[in-house]
Amino acid sequence: MPIYKKFLYRLILNYLIGSSLAVVGVGGAIIALSLRLEPGQPAIVAIILLLSVVCMLICEGTAFRRHVAPVRELYRMAEPDAATARQAYFRVHRLPLLAVRRILGPHLFGFTLPALLLTLACRPLGWLDVPGGYLLIAALASALIASLHAMVEYFLTAQAIRPLLLDIQSFSKAGSEEISLRGKVIVPIPVKFQASIFVIGALPVMIFILSTQVRLSVRGESSLSYWAWSALMLLVTLGFASFAAWLLGKNVRQPIEELYTMMRLVRKGNLSVRVPDLYSDEFSRLVDGFNHMVQGLGERERMNEQLLQSYFSTLAAALDARDPYTAGHSQRVAAYALMIGRAEGMYGDQLDVLHKTALLHDIGKIGVRDSVLLKDGKLTEEEFAQIKVHTVMGENILRQVEPQEAMAAFLPGVRSHHERYDGKGYPDGLRGEEIPLMGRIIAVADAYDAMTSDRPYRKGMPTAQALAILEDGRGTQWDPRFARTFINAMGGMEQPGQVTLLPRRPDGAKAEAEPPQAAESERSKSS
Repeated sequence: MPIYKKFLYRLILNYLIGSSLAVVGVGGAIIALSLRLEPGQPAIVAIILLLSVVCMLICEGTAFRRHVAPVRELYRMAEPDAATARQAYFRVHRLPLLAVRRILGPHLFGFTLPALLLTLACRPLGWLDVPGGYLLIAALASALIASLHAMVEYFLTAQAIRPLLLDIQSFSKAGSEEISLRGKVIVPIPVKFQASIFVIGALPVMIFILSTQVRLSVRGESSLSYWAWSALMLLVTLGFASFAAWLLGKNVRQPIEELYTMMRLVRKGNLSVRVPDLYSDEFSRLVDGFNHMVQGLGERERMNEQLLQSYFSTLAAALDARDPYTAGHSQRVAAYALMIGRAEGMYGDQLDVLHKTALLHDIGKIGVRDSVLLKDGKLTEEEFAQIKVHTVMGENILRQVEPQEAMAAFLPGVRSHHERYDGKGYPDGLRGEEIPLMGRIIAVADAYDAMTSDRPYRKGMPTAQALAILEDGRGTQWDPRFARTFINAMGGMEQPGQVTLLPRRPDGAKAEAEPPQAAESERSKSS
């Protein structure tokens, strides 16, 4: 309800501004500068004007309450329904046009008719000495001034309804039914321009002609005095016309600037933007078309993302299918890597890159012969050398995918997931944080799954033992930070009876896990 009250206050303020400019500014200047009243008659004129204003406000207030009735009903409801919200939305869009009709209807006739009737009643009583011809001129001048007022009221109301339209659209989002004009035009731009240009260009001249006729008929003045008066009247009417022209320009410029701003956001890749449907002219069609275009781009982007995700999952599944004993390995490594990433505060694109890199980390094994990859026994040095090449081979495979920039973010992790923190890994012997971030995370996830998965030649380790090996290898085989994060995410190691620490070697150094063999050993934690 507060936004509706603010809207009403804004309309009242706009009405006072428009009335002051048109009625008091232009109309008052015409009366004061054109007519010559006898002593005592200005008070009679003031009373007539006051009574006419009261009658005008009653008529106009009644019409206004009828115009805003659907909107008022919407904001009175505790839980607005979609039909009421849609009806109110369309009515709000029509309020600028209804404001014009109200000014040219109840406002004009509610003021002019009482003023004319009261003036005619005062003439026989001798209270006013105004020729009948002047009353006709006054009626015409009132219509012209009301037209100026109507145009100002139209543009001010068009500005005032914007917050209300946005608020009503929020109702539709809550009810999952979008409210929009769907390109419907209430006031065509050609009509708006033609009417505005006529009001701005022709009406001030017509008002000037009428007031000149009255002044020349009532007052016999010198040429110098006449031109001074003419200059003042021109300044008043041209000032009003300039203000009206500024409102027209703003009304046209605003939607163009909003569309341009949204286009820049789309150019930067933001496909969630929508231009609020706040216009009742042809810009409504443009906004509707733009929003449909962006929505279509967003749907296409989501479809492409799904296809890409399916591509990664299919490649990972195809790789896992080569060896029934490693089925699901890539998916599990991806899940463990995501666990580490989320615990480290990653989100959005960075987390997505981590997930896809983990899915593809062993893609290079596609190029390893089955006789080596699926060998049950211990590998020879030559065979193990072939296994080690899978990191570089995986990077080369992904480099062949077009466009290359789509795969660029995954290459470092695929190449480096067998690097060791102490620099003894492969293929590049990187050390510490020289190893790419994704490679350090995937190394932990990959080792844990390799240790806990069953193989033909051994049963998978218990979780506690695998975590103990990770703890033991922090700072040597794996990044100490990510190994600790994973251990904590898996529930920690402070569970007596479940942790089996590796024995110490006779020289006092920590014993390492069984060296990897085929399938990245696929038979121990890592190399």
